[in-house]
Amino acid sequence: MPASTSQIFFYITYFVAATIFAWLINSVMLKFSRNLGVRNNPENLIRWSSTVKPALGGIGFYIIFLLSAAFYTTVFNSNSINTNPQLLGFLAATSIAFIMGLADDAYNTKPLLKLFVQFFCGLILIATGTHIELFGDNLIDYPLTILWVVGIMNSINMLDNMDGITTIVSVFIISFALISEYLSGSFYNIYIIILIGVLAALIAFLYYNWYPSKMFMGDTGSQFLGIVLASIGIVCCLNTPDHFGQKIQTKQILTLLFVFIIPICDTMIVVVNRISQGKSPFVGGRDHTTHHLFFNGITERKIGVLFGAITLLSITLALLIRYTASWNFLHIGFFSLYFLSVLSVLFYITRRKKQ
Repeated sequence: MPASTSQIFFYITYFVAATIFAWLINSVMLKFSRNLGVRNNPENLIRWSSTVKPALGGIGFYIIFLLSAAFYTTVFNSNSINTNPQLLGFLAATSIAFIMGLADDAYNTKPLLKLFVQFFCGLILIATGTHIELFGDNLIDYPLTILWVVGIMNSINMLDNMDGITTIVSVFIISFALISEYLSGSFYNIYIIILIGVLAALIAFLYYNWYPSKMFMGDTGSQFLGIVLASIGIVCCLNTPDHFGQKIQTKQILTLLFVFIIPICDTMIVVVNRISQGKSPFVGGRDHTTHHLFFNGITERKIGVLFGAITLLSITLALLIRYTASWNFLHIGFFSLYFLSVLSVLFYITRRKKQ
């Protein structure tokens, strides 16, 4: 059942209020950031900016996230969390990811510890009922869920290498989830309130994170966003049937690839390039697609606009996939060609010599 006018007005009002509150949180944290949250080490050249800036954006994300959950349970349904194991698992996994990111920003934790926590977050989601249902066989779907969660959490962390990139990409991914829920008719639940809250927090943070940025999200933000977006990929892309109520594997996989096109392409390209050069894919560097675009003469602001435009076009095509009735090999070939074209162009740019 589509949302009513009053429901839409309520969501818009909540979004505006959450955006203003998130902006105020970031503004206050920025004023108190002289000693708090500032990373002074060079981070092995992972961070593109040469200027030391506070990495506090993720704290604002998590505050709005918790307030959104509390707001829904207080106003609408006090038992909505206690009676929903999937929601409990989602809240637990995001909280653990946030704490892990916060510890990493403060102490530079070991990569193996971060990997273990990411793996554990995936296990929590599985144990509470949120997992990939692509093949109908838990021996396949459970390992794929772990691989997806760990992969996307690291991918979002790796993508956070230039002002505004991860923020704008995440804005569009969450927007896809909200549009998808609205079109499917299930647009009045706690997940919607939480996603609207996170979207508001991201847009408010973008004011401070857009080039030239005043603040970074840090691992606190990227790890939190990683688990939120990984859950969106599972629930809204892989497990959601199309407009006609059908679950077609190629549709679901292509929807996932399109919605997450930038983080997936960037991670694939970086891993392939580093391995081909005899380097470890787990060691940071200035070899991401964003960096190579800059080396080829595109400004940082335009790179943010470009990646936002690619993501916007891709989620539009993902929605088109959901509404394609007579799905056949021609559709699979056409949409696959689009994904491969974006991947190939970005890969080619990383292979060009610096100007």
